[in-house]
Amino acid sequence: MMNHRPNGTIRRVTTRNLDRIDRLILKQLQSDGRKPVTELAQEVHLTVSPCWDRVRRLEEEGFIRGYVALLNPDYLGVRLLAFVGVRVDRTIPQVFQQFRIGIEALEEVVECHMVAGGFDYVLKVRVADMQTYSRFLSERLAALPGIAQTHTFVAMEEVKSTLSFKF
Repeated sequence: MMNHRPNGTIRRVTTRNLDRIDRLILKQLQSDGRKPVTELAQEVHLTVSPCWDRVRRLEEEGFIRGYVALLNPDYLGVRLLAFVGVRVDRTIPQVFQQFRIGIEALEEVVECHMVAGGFDYVLKVRVADMQTYSRFLSERLAALPGIAQTHTFVAMEEVKSTLSFKF
């Protein structure tokens, strides 16, 4: 199985089985990525050095992709959240590649997923307001080559938002 990295390179996905301690480490870091390794080691019943070795191995093997700060979009003036379904005009590799390159340059797009069904891609877009979104749609997104159609869904209320998942 392959995994595309943000820098465009491809990494083989590790499929080894995780032991109980590795799973505990991942669960703890998933809920608090800033947890000091001394505290993490206590919670998984290891000393600091072997705990740190496991964390580094999990990072190197790709189980941990990185660490981030979760910012509050309301405080930063990007209150409007929209999901955009995109259809491309032809489903050929060149069009998909051009679309991927174009999307990478659009900082308003915080996520992009190729999907099966009525659209080829679904985008998650964050902007200040509807006027800004309208400009983004008409001047930036629609300007990408190969786009045949878009359909926008504006979020009215965030019901659930988490980066944690069960494994």
